[in-house]
Amino acid sequence: MSFSDFYGNSEAVRQLRDMLARNRFPQGVILAGPAGSGKYTLALMLAKAMNCLAPVITNGLPDFCGNCSNCVRIAQAEDLDARFAEAVEAREGLRDSDKKDTRLFVQTHPDVLVIPPDPPQMMIKVDQVRRVIETIYYRPGEAKERVYIFTDSAFMKEAANSLLKVLEEPPEFATIFLLTENAGELLPTIRSRSMIVALNALPAAEVEAYLATNRPDWNPKQRALLARLSEGAVGRARSFDLAAYTAARAHALAILSSALRSSDHSELFKITESYRAGAEGRDKTEKLIRAIYSLLQDLTFLNSGTPELVRNTDIQPELKNLAEAADFAWIALASDRLAEVERGMRRNLLRSLSLDAFATALERST
Repeated sequence: MSFSDFYGNSEAVRQLRDMLARNRFPQGVILAGPAGSGKYTLALMLAKAMNCLAPVITNGLPDFCGNCSNCVRIAQAEDLDARFAEAVEAREGLRDSDKKDTRLFVQTHPDVLVIPPDPPQMMIKVDQVRRVIETIYYRPGEAKERVYIFTDSAFMKEAANSLLKVLEEPPEFATIFLLTENAGELLPTIRSRSMIVALNALPAAEVEAYLATNRPDWNPKQRALLARLSEGAVGRARSFDLAAYTAARAHALAILSSALRSSDHSELFKITESYRAGAEGRDKTEKLIRAIYSLLQDLTFLNSGTPELVRNTDIQPELKNLAEAADFAWIALASDRLAEVERGMRRNLLRSLSLDAFATALERST
C-alpha cells in the first residue's frame, strides 16, 4: 500500500507530501472532511511516511515502503474499530477501582499514539490529553517523529484547553493530527495554531467508478444508489450495509406514509412494536432515524424542484407520491419531531411509543 492507493483529494495529498519532501511539515494538522473521506487512513499514511525505515519516492514525492518494522506496526492500527473494541474490552477486564482512571488509547507502535473519544460520553477527555503532554517532549525511541492522532473533535473543555498549550510550543520532532468532520467544532485558538487540510466529498460518478473496481459484487444500480447515499465518501460507500439500510428505509417509508396518508395506524403499530430495548434495539432505531432523515431530505429536494439531488434514486416514484402530500412546513415539523425521538433515546424512553407518537403527531398536524 502507498499514497497511490488513497482515492480522491489528490491535490490535498500532494500538498502534504510536498511539505514532507521540503521538511516543512507543520506540528499541528487538522484533517477536515465527511465521515468516510479517509482522514484516519491519510493520517496513518503520513505517519508511515514520516517514520519509514526504507522510504521511497513515487511521482517525485516521498512515500513509504509498507514493509519495514515501523510501517508494519503502524499499519496494525488501520482497523480502528477493532483496535477500539480491544481497548474497551481490556478496560472492562480491570478492577472496578482501576476502570475509572483508565482512558482509552490505540497504540501499535511506541511512538505513534491514536486517541479516540472515550466512552460512554464519547468525548476526548483531559486525562487523554495529559498522556500526550507527558510523552510528547521525549524524543522518539524507534521512529523519527512522534505522531499523535485525535480521531474526533469532540473535546471536553478542559481537554481542549490542555491541547492548546501543547500546540503553542510543540517539539520539532512531533506532529499532532486532529480529525474532524467540521473544523469549526474546534476552538478558534486551536485552528489558528494548526494547518487545516480539507478532504472534500467526491462527485457521485467518481464514487461509482471506485465501487465498480472495489465492490464488483454490487450491480450498477446498487453502486449508483450507494454513491449518492455515501455523500461522496468512498470509505463510507465501501463499508455501507445496504441490506440494513433498505430494511430500515422500508420501515421509514411506511411510517411517513402512515403519517401523511392514513388514519389507520395498525400497520404502523406492527412496525414500531419491533423496536425493542437493549443495544440491538438501539442500533435498529438509530438506523431507522437516519433513514427517515434521508427520506425527508429527498422530499425537500423534490418540493424545491431539484430532483437531481435526490439520493434514494431507486424509490423515486414512492418519494414523488409522498412529496405531493408533504409541504415544507410538514417536513420541517417532521424533522423537529424526529429530533425529539433522538432526545428520547438518550433518556431511554420506550422506543416503540416514541415512534408511534412521532407518526401520529404528524398526522394530526396535516
